[in-house]
Amino acid sequence: MRTLYYPGMSEIRRLAHIERIPIRWGDMDAMGHVNNTVYFRYMEQARISWFNALGVMAGPDGEGPVIVNASCTFKRPFTYPGTVEVRTYAGKPGGSSIPTYIEMALESDPASVYAEGAAVVVWMNFPANKPIRVPERIRALLPR
Repeated sequence: MRTLYYPGMSEIRRLAHIERIPIRWGDMDAMGHVNNTVYFRYMEQARISWFNALGVMAGPDGEGPVIVNASCTFKRPFTYPGTVEVRTYAGKPGGSSIPTYIEMALESDPASVYAEGAAVVVWMNFPANKPIRVPERIRALLPR
C-alpha cells in the first residue's frame, strides 16, 4: 500500500484500494452531469470491493463493516462517457472503527480530483447489533 500524508491533516492515510467504475448514461441528471447521489454509490462500490478483496464477506449472521457516516465534497462534475477511478485510503483504526477517505478522478485524468469523500466504518457483530474490535488481520493492513 502507498502511504499518503495530506497537508494540514495530522493523520497518515494509506492507499487501500483502487476501483474503476464506468459512468452510465443513467447516472446523469437533468443538468447533464452525474447526480450527486451517484457519487455515494461509487464510494459504496469501492468500499465493498475493498472489503471483498480483504476476504470480508459480511452477512447478517456474522460480523463485518458498516458505515456510520459519509460525506462528499464535489469539486468538478463527472459527465458521460468516462470511467471514474475511486481511490480508497484507510486511516489509523480506533477500537471498532476505521476512518476511510476517498478521491475520485477520471481514469483518463487521474491527477485531477473531481470529488473527495470520507466515511467512518465500524466493525459490527450483526446478531448482537453491537460494535466489536476491528479484527487483527484487518488492523495489520492499516496505518498504525
